[in-house]
Amino acid sequence: MSDAVDLGRAERILRAAGAPVRTQYPMAPLTSFRIGGPAALFVEAESDADLTAAAEAVRASGIDWVVVGKGSNVLVSDRGFPGLVLRLGRGFRWTAREGTRLRAGGAMPLPALAGVALSHDLAGLEFGVAIPASLGGAVRMNAGAHGRSMQDALASVELFSLTDAARASLPASSAGFDYRRSTLPEGSLVVGAVLALSRGNRAAIRAEMESARAWRRATQPLAEPNCGSVFKNPPDDHAARLVEAAGAKGMAVGGASVSTKHANFIVAGPGATAADVRALIRAVRERVEARFGVALQLEVQLVGDDDLESV
Repeated sequence: MSDAVDLGRAERILRAAGAPVRTQYPMAPLTSFRIGGPAALFVEAESDADLTAAAEAVRASGIDWVVVGKGSNVLVSDRGFPGLVLRLGRGFRWTAREGTRLRAGGAMPLPALAGVALSHDLAGLEFGVAIPASLGGAVRMNAGAHGRSMQDALASVELFSLTDAARASLPASSAGFDYRRSTLPEGSLVVGAVLALSRGNRAAIRAEMESARAWRRATQPLAEPNCGSVFKNPPDDHAARLVEAAGAKGMAVGGASVSTKHANFIVAGPGATAADVRALIRAVRERVEARFGVALQLEVQLVGDDDLESV
């Protein structure tokens, strides 16, 4: 855990480098859950220079750090994050086309990127319209929907290492993609990627995207604060089915409840806290394991001073 001396040193380094650092920055508005405490230090990086400053601050101070993208699959502790939170800013939100390949920055929203592909009659990213994530976050967790995932569309990944303060390009085949995970280096940020798409019929691409949007509206609690899927699907099964069959659909702890629209979603009602959500996750996991002998694994990322599997 970062202490005041380390934080002060990191802040001085960031300010001396001209990085846009803020202190005790509210995290809740940056997440789709809309709950959680502040970041001790927060930098929305607009350039590699800002990331280089962050790398130096982390190296010199030893503080903890974490990256947050669109905030659609994170739960921030009520105590916040005691180190440096990094987010890629507009300087990393860009696209460029080279034939059937689409290059983009890590801050590019995946639904918007799917729209760019459509505008160029490029097929292969239609599923992305239903995933409310940044490209960087979607790549790192190998996000997917409708039977496809990021690994199916990626040619290469552009990384910025906070360990080396340098960029590196990695072919997608070396990223260790698996279901909702990758083996990309933990000490790096996904600052860009190249998508290998194919020529398609615009009307057909649009129809598939509309179908994905309609499915999301019909099956997910979009009008309520949530983090998306809470649990990973076990092999040959669905977390939502297990949660519902265990009788946990609609279960509530404090202001948090399991969605009655989709059992693998937890929604944050008025007054909900991150502690409520964590307690509910624990209760749901215990009920499913007791009924079916299946230990559900988290898909949501816990940000804060709590261990990922301590829920």
